[in-house]
Amino acid sequence: MPPDPATVSAAEQARTVVLQMMAERGRGVVLVGAARLDLALEHLLLAVMAPSSDPDDKLFTPDRSLGSFGAKISLTARLGLIEPNIEKALHTIRSVRNDFAHSAGDPSLEEPHHQKRLQRVYDEAQANPLWSALEPLLHQQQSLSAAERPFILLVTILVASIEALRCCRCRFHRGQR
Repeated sequence: MPPDPATVSAAEQARTVVLQMMAERGRGVVLVGAARLDLALEHLLLAVMAPSSDPDDKLFTPDRSLGSFGAKISLTARLGLIEPNIEKALHTIRSVRNDFAHSAGDPSLEEPHHQKRLQRVYDEAQANPLWSALEPLLHQQQSLSAAERPFILLVTILVASIEALRCCRCRFHRGQR
């Protein structure tokens, strides 16, 4: 039996995310991770929305209603597309991303206030089978800090989950038409 296309797509997205984030350090890990999650949410929303008749649709541009990461998180949650624990994890990452993006210094995931916020969502994410499958691979990467590894795992699991939802929604909607 061939693998489910949604599973294959989610796995490919997860691999891409891991590779992109591993190429970064410090601030870049957080900013790239949040950007990938933002894009995954946009793809999910586009999968469930009616297509725009405007070829230059700007709904997701920064100055529009769905241009922010926070707006996309809130809308996907309100539409029931994501579970409350995923919404919580996304808002936590958004908050960390905002701290990193607006810091004039050199922020670090090692800082206690970031560790405290993230630990709450790490605890839930560790129940996901992807965590235990990917964790040994990331621990082999000596160039990653001890704080970057779980952050990359969290983002990877979230992107894979959101992409799998998107694929399932696309298949569902195609079947309805």
